[in-house]
Amino acid sequence: MPAARPDTAVSTAAPSPGAAAPHPLPKLDLVLLAVSIGGISLSAPLISATAAPALAIALWRNAMSVGVLGPYALLRHRAELRGIGRRPLLLAMAAGALLAAHFALWMPSLRMTSVASSTALVTTTPLWTILLLRLAGRRAPRLVWLGMAVAFAGVLVLTGVDLSLSPRALLGDALALGAGLAAAGYVLLGAEVRRTVSTTAYTLVCYATTSVVLLGVCLAAGVPLAGWPAGVWWQIALLMVAAQLLGHSLSNRVVRSLGPSVTSTAILLETPGAALIAALWLGQWPPAAAYPAVALILLGLVLVARGGRGAPA
Repeated sequence: MPAARPDTAVSTAAPSPGAAAPHPLPKLDLVLLAVSIGGISLSAPLISATAAPALAIALWRNAMSVGVLGPYALLRHRAELRGIGRRPLLLAMAAGALLAAHFALWMPSLRMTSVASSTALVTTTPLWTILLLRLAGRRAPRLVWLGMAVAFAGVLVLTGVDLSLSPRALLGDALALGAGLAAAGYVLLGAEVRRTVSTTAYTLVCYATTSVVLLGVCLAAGVPLAGWPAGVWWQIALLMVAAQLLGHSLSNRVVRSLGPSVTSTAILLETPGAALIAALWLGQWPPAAAYPAVALILLGLVLVARGGRGAPA
């Protein structure tokens, strides 16, 4: 999923005019980035194929991540965790609540619309981020606005495709869009927290909050949290490893050498990647009209990423 990506939100300030020419991209980091994109792309099809309630999958995905990250964070960042101020702590918890909303909206959408449509719409997170920043008084370059217009044209085409299929698919599209908006708020809050808090400490607090919120939602909605075959638990564990550990961690590993524009643009390949996996694995071949819509969304997101390279961090 949409995924929403905390480890890739880094400075996008443009280099100074006198900066040296960029070095060739490290081949090893390009390979690691490809592995990261593969892990992220596996997320949506795997969720769609797992025979468990979507909200329960979201809960266990985050809870397992806390179980893996917790011991390391407590061992290496115990002093930092104890010394986190009230404001960054509250912001990290708010980010976790928004991440819970993201999962609660997006993961059910995968059962209501196609994997390709849901993934394409949830990756509009950068567009919502630009809109929220504009509401906060920050102006975006013209190329960013052009990218937004192109991407939302693709959104309209894609929603029209699903509207011709069923109202249920249209509702799934709306949920995916809402998930993208929630992820945008989560990214903005996370960027603020990481000014003073390490990624490890922030992630632990955020994921723990997400788990608690999703647990409350599951209990309130009467969602079963256990009682599935062992294969389902292995699928959830694979989702946690692929999307969280490989996807997020490897993106964070390579962003320093490849740069934020290369990394963030490459992550947009999740949309066609998830669609390809869903087609080959689940037999979910989208209608012909969906292909130009996805292409428009990807083109718009690439323009947004390129336009944002010269914007202030």
